[in-house]
Amino acid sequence: MIDWSTKKVIILDRDGVINHDSDAYIKSADEWVPIAGSLSAIATLNQRFKVAIATNQSGIGRGFYDEAVLSEMHHKMAQLLQEQGGHIDHIEFCPHHPDDGCDCRKPKPTMLERIAEIFNATPEQVVFIGDSKSDYDCAQNFGCDFVLLLTGKGLKTLDKLAGKDITIEKSLAKLVEEIH
Repeated sequence: MIDWSTKKVIILDRDGVINHDSDAYIKSADEWVPIAGSLSAIATLNQRFKVAIATNQSGIGRGFYDEAVLSEMHHKMAQLLQEQGGHIDHIEFCPHHPDDGCDCRKPKPTMLERIAEIFNATPEQVVFIGDSKSDYDCAQNFGCDFVLLLTGKGLKTLDKLAGKDITIEKSLAKLVEEIH
């Protein structure tokens, strides 16, 4: 059970947690579509926590889009969040192809370490919320609590993590209802 009173930073995966995911990748701002309730949930989280994103964006390394397009997606997200009274305090992303051997791609904990450092937080003060096994493994590698959402790849991930002691929730909106 997560003790939310001891937390100061919530880190979210992006695709499948905040917005709908696609096996063909989210390649434009038009394709970036929020999951129902996720933006208002972030606005609620903003009242108690710093909220950051840690996202693998290998579509850049694969040549499907570039960092300018990623910036357009994040600008759209920021505008839609602002309409809900919310914001993202920081975004970390890995632009590399999985075969590049970089230091930042999840499940390596580098993005979580950077975010924690920015907000002067220990792993014990961080919760990482994701929908994939690499998100879970990243949280394990960093040493923070993890919540598996059943949105995005969450249902498939649930099978991969069978037997693990993890917090599971239907969606970001449902999780925020439970902790607020």
